[in-house]
Amino acid sequence: MPLNIVHDGNGFSRIILTEPTGSSAEVLLYGGQVVSWKNERREELLFMSSKAIWKPPKAIRGGIPVCFPQFGNLGSLEQHGFARNRLWSLDNDPSPLPPTNNQSSVDLILKSAEEDLKTWPRSAGKLTLIPRVRNMDSKAFSFTFALSNYLSVSDISEVRVEGLETLDYFDNLARRERFTEQADAITFDGEVNRVYLDTPTKIAMIDHEKKRTFVLRKDGMPDAVVWNPWDKKTKTVPDLGVEDYKTMLCVDSAAIETPIVLKPFEEWKGRQELSTVSSSYCSGQLDPRKVLHGFH
Repeated sequence: MPLNIVHDGNGFSRIILTEPTGSSAEVLLYGGQVVSWKNERREELLFMSSKAIWKPPKAIRGGIPVCFPQFGNLGSLEQHGFARNRLWSLDNDPSPLPPTNNQSSVDLILKSAEEDLKTWPRSAGKLTLIPRVRNMDSKAFSFTFALSNYLSVSDISEVRVEGLETLDYFDNLARRERFTEQADAITFDGEVNRVYLDTPTKIAMIDHEKKRTFVLRKDGMPDAVVWNPWDKKTKTVPDLGVEDYKTMLCVDSAAIETPIVLKPFEEWKGRQELSTVSSSYCSGQLDPRKVLHGFH
């Protein structure tokens, strides 16, 4: 399927991927960032801030930004590294990937002196991103990484995150002190900013009001970040609307606790799949264990 590249009034070039079912995704060359993912009913599944700044060099608040080669402020670089506010390009000579069954895909590349980061978004009932980092230098380097998934939810106070119970996490609101999750699911009644460690390959985000469950499957990224700024913190973030926190949830695929080390000419590859399933969990009809272990 030929790529549809659109140049909008903000000066951003975006690639639009569509499927016969009606689902679609939009990817910016700026930041290699997915900014829209819609299902076959044209419902938007990703959150975008009502005050997002669509002007370089500011990173765009929402969608799925790429955090590389540093997550957060855990290093000497700018917040979340430089990949999310650099201009990417189409890769005319991509590394081979398994067959995609004619599903819509695009291969983007970000080149610099030391890194080669590739991301393939794909939309056909699920959104798949495959980040790759290749060390083209004669010296080893290390990095941390995250795909920040801004998910659109009906009401954050009605959302549950399942699959992270009993795990250790760093609490960024308590100077990264380490705790163990005691609840049977993560729910939200205030600001949450945590890095969960050694997480499973599947995590479920259950939206009771919409009766919809996001399922996150990931490989090569052992950690998961859970974030919602709540009302007080939101007021300090200039590119978030004061009510935006109510309809957003970030659950990130990440490699943070143990930085990834690449020797000369080695390559690292991760994988993330986001999908949705209809759920009636709020009426007791959905067994969350099936979400985590049984849906494909």
